[in-house]
Amino acid sequence: MTAASLKLLPRSEYAGVNRDDPIRFYSWPVLGRMYRRRVEMCLAECTGGQRVLEVGFGSGVTFLNLHEGYREIHGLDLTADVAEVKRVFDARGIDTHLRNGSVLEMPYADETFDTVLLISILEHLDPAQQEMAFREIWRVLKPGGQVVYGVPIERPLMVFMFRMLGYNIREHHFSTEKDVSAAAEKMFDRVRVTPMRSFAGAVYEVGHFRKRHAAA
Repeated sequence: MTAASLKLLPRSEYAGVNRDDPIRFYSWPVLGRMYRRRVEMCLAECTGGQRVLEVGFGSGVTFLNLHEGYREIHGLDLTADVAEVKRVFDARGIDTHLRNGSVLEMPYADETFDTVLLISILEHLDPAQQEMAFREIWRVLKPGGQVVYGVPIERPLMVFMFRMLGYNIREHHFSTEKDVSAAAEKMFDRVRVTPMRSFAGAVYEVGHFRKRHAAA
């Protein structure tokens, strides 16, 4: 998929949004631009195909864009209200296949997806769980399929911004971008890892990896 602006519905039209969903930040002047940009960078790495799986799809902010590059949109999320999110996109002619579940034990057959997408998900796993997650991703990807992920790069500015929003980052983020990329490189071929820069330096990282023919 080519780089494009994130296509969003009016905020009031999203459904199944819980209190941890960052959708409320997307329209903010500065922080909102950063939230949108990280999603746009991830979407730009997705090459299109038959089936895409987004792990941690939340309220479905990527779905309008993913619909342009994939025939089927699948989603897996621990807490999302699957029926409510599906209803929103069904009404717009976008068929989605959504389930509740964990990246550590995914309810899909081997070699199902062309792309697995994870935006701000992997940092919530312990470092010891990263390899388990990437083994599951490897399993459900087709040969030559891609995994695209985005994770924050912790900076003093980011810690401060989380504090301003009422979050202690240490209660939410358990792995660094280095933990994530190290686990990915054990069983995937690295295409590129791209930092998202701000006035405070690199604050986010997007990884693009391809499936090897055999797991390490």
